Amino acid sequence: MIRFLTALALLAAPVFAQAQTVRWGNNGEISTMDPHGAFSTANAALLGNIYESLVRHDRNLQFEPALATAWEVLAPDHYRFTIRQGVRFHDGSAMTPADVVASLKRASVPNSPYASVTHMIREVTQSGPWTVDVLLRGPYPVLINDLAGISILSEAWMTRHDALLPADPARGRVAYTSQNTNGTGPFRLVSRTPDAETVLERFPEWWDRPTHNLQRVIFTPVANDATRVAGLLGGQLDVITPTPLQDLDRFRATGTIRVVEAQDLRVMFLGFNVAPDHQVEGQPRNPLADVRVREALTRAVDVPAITGSVMRGLTQPIHTLIAPEIGGYDASLATPRVAHDPAAARRLLAEAGFPDGFGIGFECPNDRFVNGERVCRAIASMWARIGVRANLNVYRYPAYMARFLNHQSDIFLLGWANTPQLDGFSILNNVLHTKNQRSGSWNAGRVSDPAFDALIARTATEMDPARRTALMTEAFTMERRAFWTVPLYREPMVVAMRRQLDMPASADGRMRFWLARWSD
Repeated sequence: MIRFLTALALLAAPVFAQAQTVRWGNNGEISTMDPHGAFSTANAALLGNIYESLVRHDRNLQFEPALATAWEVLAPDHYRFTIRQGVRFHDGSAMTPADVVASLKRASVPNSPYASVTHMIREVTQSGPWTVDVLLRGPYPVLINDLAGISILSEAWMTRHDALLPADPARGRVAYTSQNTNGTGPFRLVSRTPDAETVLERFPEWWDRPTHNLQRVIFTPVANDATRVAGLLGGQLDVITPTPLQDLDRFRATGTIRVVEAQDLRVMFLGFNVAPDHQVEGQPRNPLADVRVREALTRAVDVPAITGSVMRGLTQPIHTLIAPEIGGYDASLATPRVAHDPAAARRLLAEAGFPDGFGIGFECPNDRFVNGERVCRAIASMWARIGVRANLNVYRYPAYMARFLNHQSDIFLLGWANTPQLDGFSILNNVLHTKNQRSGSWNAGRVSDPAFDALIARTATEMDPARRTALMTEAFTMERRAFWTVPLYREPMVVAMRRQLDMPASADGRMRFWLARWSD
């Protein structure tokens, strides 16, 4: 805690001296500054102020032009984008269509963290002085959705620094882009000390008309909830994420703190490593490979108790993996997959050959999700009642992510918002598809079902919206019956900030400082 208190002390200054500087305290550090290095909302929350894409979301999460001014569908597998002229990178160089081509190719290389959202891209070419063509492997209805999250970098800058491939920290890859940036966005990187402070400043040559009045954004990781709260109340921080739910009444009573609430798109769920050859410590076979065990663990979790107590009633149980606002949502799946029934859970364990339960690893980050560690501890105690002895291990998010992405976790807590696509294909293809070079990059549970993968492949190319939703409903129904996950709740979106700061709380978890205003 000493490091975080020191960081806050360094930020301490009279409020009038900070009038156009926003000091942001977040519960964890981001894993990389490379915008293609990790497919992560946590990273995008910061990097989305530095880098931009061809398409972006407005404050209502509707798609709008960004570095592309227009696009047209020449064929179901052929899109043409008109690239915005007059855009400059933070190093002063002009953005060209060649930069767009190089960036899209970089994000779509096999085994890239972004390969699962560029898996349909077959070729990217410059087709005219200011146009870029994207050729697909087949018809694909959500290309625009995917492109809203793919940052554009300078080809010359990447070449100069030997960074034409993504630097993926989960695979131990480090490059110049891991700590340095060169985007086109409203803010540019001034300095960075990992685990201490990252400073952004207003980019005066930004192509868009700024509505914000900020000069600087200072990002500080503050893992301890109490320290983060003290920093906001004491004036050393101006906005904190996430906001500890137990302090909401305290904030509202001060008169100096603004609390902004929204419905987060992120659905929190438990994931199981279901691979038969996965080694569980102390067990001759993987208990999670048996659907009866997964159903038992599902029945043992009292989700309403978690949402009512741990989450303080600020969210409700959810029974499918996507929020109603996400494309492909089907209300027919909004019912409990099974009842909370510890007795039935014990019977299922006995049928599966575990009458006395078993020991299992359970991993949770303590600096990523709202009350995440408390949720995991509550679930572990619920499993103990049916004889399942969960060995709970808590990690900082970068270490946690590296473990479960390398399939070392038995059971893990994860949240998925389906951003930037805002489409259920995101979680189906990223989290549940068999892992290969272009899909399943977040399939930490090693789920693999050929029939399921075939459904996802059909969803990828189905252009009719009704038939496409029906295919996704069928896929989510298969997942329910297989008990590959345990959906829990939508994460509460609560952002506490000083009264002088006016900034929207975006349901996709992004921090859009270019939409913020500071008033004295």
